[in-house]
Amino acid sequence: MSGRRGVTVPFAVAPMMQHTTTHFRVAMRGLSRRVMLYTEMVHANAVLRGPPGLIRRSELEGAVALQLGGNDPALVAAAAKVGYDHGYAEIDLNVGCPSDRVSSGAFGASLMRSPERVAEIIAAVRAAVPLPVTVKHRIGVDEIDAYEDMERFVETVAAAGADRFTVHARKAWLSGLSPEQNRTVPPLRYPEVHRLKASHPHLSVVINGGLWSLADARPHLEHVDGVMCGRGVIEDPWSMLGTIDADWFGEAPPARTRVEAVRGYLPYAAAEIASGEPIHRVMRPWIPIFTGLRGNRAWRRALAESPHGTLRDLERALDGVAEAQRTV
Repeated sequence: MSGRRGVTVPFAVAPMMQHTTTHFRVAMRGLSRRVMLYTEMVHANAVLRGPPGLIRRSELEGAVALQLGGNDPALVAAAAKVGYDHGYAEIDLNVGCPSDRVSSGAFGASLMRSPERVAEIIAAVRAAVPLPVTVKHRIGVDEIDAYEDMERFVETVAAAGADRFTVHARKAWLSGLSPEQNRTVPPLRYPEVHRLKASHPHLSVVINGGLWSLADARPHLEHVDGVMCGRGVIEDPWSMLGTIDADWFGEAPPARTRVEAVRGYLPYAAAEIASGEPIHRVMRPWIPIFTGLRGNRAWRRALAESPHGTLRDLERALDGVAEAQRTV
């Protein structure tokens, strides 16, 4: 089988609609310098015709992949060029989203029915930008769900130059299940992702799906090149990312404590709030940062009240959490 040698990413935070915003990415970069971050999925048409700030990014985010949706090679390639001009580090094609809107638009998971079209998109993007071009997909879709179907998909797309395959280890049902149910109802099939890597060792394969903790994720590195976690990072960011630079990469983390991580974010928050961004939106990524610790309830209450308060109110709440930790 032909194909490029892949770009390895040991740990990535999954693209998640309404979660992996610029604010979230800046916040998570304050916990880890090394993990790969992704945007929410953005349709190529929206990149080209939407508001100018739609795919804005901050230099504080570090390396971030722009995840695009679409089925027209020329449009996706043009959107990828915009992403390159904005400073994104990679372009990722969404071939896994199972929502009704995505299915009706013949992109996302429905593209697993058309590996040749995905290959055309990858080839067009590779010709347009000098960046790694990757694919996030499912094990299968509807009745097309045998291991051989996935392998054919990957082989076809790899031949077009894809640099990495991130495999959500569940099939997608495009009718009968909601997007939320598609994250939990189809059974996880990790061995098939492991088999894919074993059969094609020169490809970079990342596994995704059902990995809620580092303890869940790390054993998979014996079989694949990397892991991608999503909801676990949203719900408990410190447990997932707070020590990963030290534990996985042997490097000093950006922040030694949770309080230090939030304090490091506050200058960015102040600038965003001064530009008109609502305080509760800017601070949303930090709601669960003190989960399980003394002061967590007071911190969450302060964030809940933040639309009626100021950043200084949150600073005082943070001081309270720090004091609670010192008295443990």
